[in-house]
Amino acid sequence: MVSQYGIKYAVHIITNHFGPLVAKVCDCLLKKGPLPLREIVRYTELSETLVRNCLLVLIQHNCLQPFLLEEEGGFGEVNKVSSLYMVLFDNVLHRVRFSKFMAIVSQEFNKLCVDLIETLLQHGRLSSEQIFDGFRDSTEGSSSGGMEALQENIHKLVMARYVERCPISEPFLALPSEEEAAPARRRGAKSAKVFLEPETLEQRVLAAAVPPEGMRFSFELNPEIGADREKAENSSTGDKRKHDALESGTDGGFVDKQVVLWRVNCEEFTRRLRHKICIEIVRTRLDDEAATVFTAMLNASRSEEKKIKTASSVPLSENSIYAEVIKSEKGRNMTLDYVISVLVGLSSSPPFVRVVDNSYSIDYKHIIEVAQTDEVESIVYKKYGKDAYRMFRLLSKTGRFLETDKISDSIFVEKKETANILSKMWQGDYLQMEKLVAGPTQFLLWKVNMINLRERVLDDMFHASLNLSLRVAYELEQQKEILHLGVDGPMKEKYEKLKKVRFLLESSRMKLDDAIMIFHDF
Repeated sequence: MVSQYGIKYAVHIITNHFGPLVAKVCDCLLKKGPLPLREIVRYTELSETLVRNCLLVLIQHNCLQPFLLEEEGGFGEVNKVSSLYMVLFDNVLHRVRFSKFMAIVSQEFNKLCVDLIETLLQHGRLSSEQIFDGFRDSTEGSSSGGMEALQENIHKLVMARYVERCPISEPFLALPSEEEAAPARRRGAKSAKVFLEPETLEQRVLAAAVPPEGMRFSFELNPEIGADREKAENSSTGDKRKHDALESGTDGGFVDKQVVLWRVNCEEFTRRLRHKICIEIVRTRLDDEAATVFTAMLNASRSEEKKIKTASSVPLSENSIYAEVIKSEKGRNMTLDYVISVLVGLSSSPPFVRVVDNSYSIDYKHIIEVAQTDEVESIVYKKYGKDAYRMFRLLSKTGRFLETDKISDSIFVEKKETANILSKMWQGDYLQMEKLVAGPTQFLLWKVNMINLRERVLDDMFHASLNLSLRVAYELEQQKEILHLGVDGPMKEKYEKLKKVRFLLESSRMKLDDAIMIFHDF
């Protein structure tokens, strides 16, 4: 369930990129959930043709997924199948991270790869021929050798999983069987009574839409590409067929079955950003050597990662870790014994690495929880002061209810002041409070509920990011007005000042987005 300001922030992003009409359709689907075309038309009060075009824009830019849902019919009736549309909230948020994605590619590949990623980010999804047409008149793609280099670079991006085939246009979700409908239990006798959290509708749709692994990251080099102009022109009809499908009212067949469409794989970029944040956490908590060994473990286990939100990496032996460590310049200065000693430090409190039978695996879950706790404690410190920070930290580490006197004695703050500070944090929804009555005496018990608090903090971050985006838009408008008047004389100083303010706001927004990813994406 997307929070209140999460929806407002997502709608703001779509408004900036595609205008108010597309944003109105997006807002409707985020608030109401997946809907059929006729319901979207009814809620938005837009014409059917306009709604269809707005849906096409969102599909083209990977912000919406159509799907077919089987539903039970009435008594004595057959099951019916509905065509629904679902906004992909995560993909909407990714649109503000395009600069981060391109920075990752620029560190690993050449400029042509960066240009290819930028083209796909700009256009959403393209066929191979459309990509080649876009580069045909450029310096890199003006010759047959240039077209071969273009194919090779696309192949590199696909092999690195930065580019993938687009998902199935309209995946079909059948009614779950009795076994699938029953709550899933974890395997093992000790945890037989622990039930797995059921998949959400969005998770089921996305899982059904993903092509098989071998097809998803399969790109065949074609030496004859660019020779047949007519073939290139014919392949460009994919988008027209998608439009015709909507115009005919079929609500399906958005992706032409004969044309392979490609898009940026945001999942892989999100994994890389998670790795980057984890490395910085290890570097801050420990040292550069620990970060070097930790980076090697990430590189060694990267190919086995299948999900973004995963609890831990695959187990790695000491030798396999050392083999990866010495691939880097800093790692070549380390001996095997020294790497093992660093691994011991990584597995100590706070344990960033788990050790089982001389095998080491990264504890992603704990690292992200540490990052979330640090972020919340930082907010408490800035909002309520040093004493409040100490109280919150005590309650967070204890993980249970504590009485006011106990908290006061532990942090050496006067009882009345302690009660006032705790009350303020409770009013701000940072603490949970319960009253305990024992005869004529009443005790106040306090506790940190991190699960609820994370949701509250995330919504506050969406709110802050929305405000920052609005301020950036305002400063940009101010700059445009000054440029229109001319940047001479006293206006030049004002222009430079606005430029610096905008840069600081943009930097703050990117840092805030890193925090949002810690709470939402990882």
